[in-house]
Amino acid sequence: MRKPFLIICGVLVLAAAAFLLFGRAGTPGDTSPEAGFARDMAAHHAQAVDMAFTIRDKGPAKEISSLAFDIINTQANQRGMFLGWLQQWGLSQATDQRPMAWMSGHGHSAASPGVQGQMPGMATPEELTKLKQAEGRDAEVLFLQLMIRHHEGGVQMAEGLRQLSTRTEVVGMAQKIIDGQSAEIKLMTDLLAKRGAEPLPSILKPE
Repeated sequence: MRKPFLIICGVLVLAAAAFLLFGRAGTPGDTSPEAGFARDMAAHHAQAVDMAFTIRDKGPAKEISSLAFDIINTQANQRGMFLGWLQQWGLSQATDQRPMAWMSGHGHSAASPGVQGQMPGMATPEELTKLKQAEGRDAEVLFLQLMIRHHEGGVQMAEGLRQLSTRTEVVGMAQKIIDGQSAEIKLMTDLLAKRGAEPLPSILKPE
């Protein structure tokens, strides 16, 4: 009778060890911060790419065209990585969870001021329509203003993920987003100043 008991105890110990090892650091689950970040950031990047294509097709100044080209390439490639992670983890790209649910309960704002359940920095349908209709300097200014706010939202999301995850590749990507988009925010702010304009009110909390 003692041997089966010891075997059962051994199995339970191994199961507990496996949970501690793989349950915490293994494949992210469907409601994990990593999965939520990948899904939301993929959608967030998709809008940035769409806005960059919109301004690029208007034949803007060279520096705006170059910026749009960089955003298209960088964020399209990163979006492919987010979707690749979901596939690798055996998770669907779609979810019934509301946007930013992965940050709820962690002391982070789930959206831009006054907009609950949406990703921070996202342009509204009305703003996207206005960008498509604008021409010349007005289009350049609006693009820069919308993209600065959009980047601020991306930085906010990446900082939230960095505090909630220890998964190396996801945290590393979050840091790349923080560094790259923070640098582009400074560039776009300078480009706005050259056009006699200012950014929209920042959605980032002051340090």
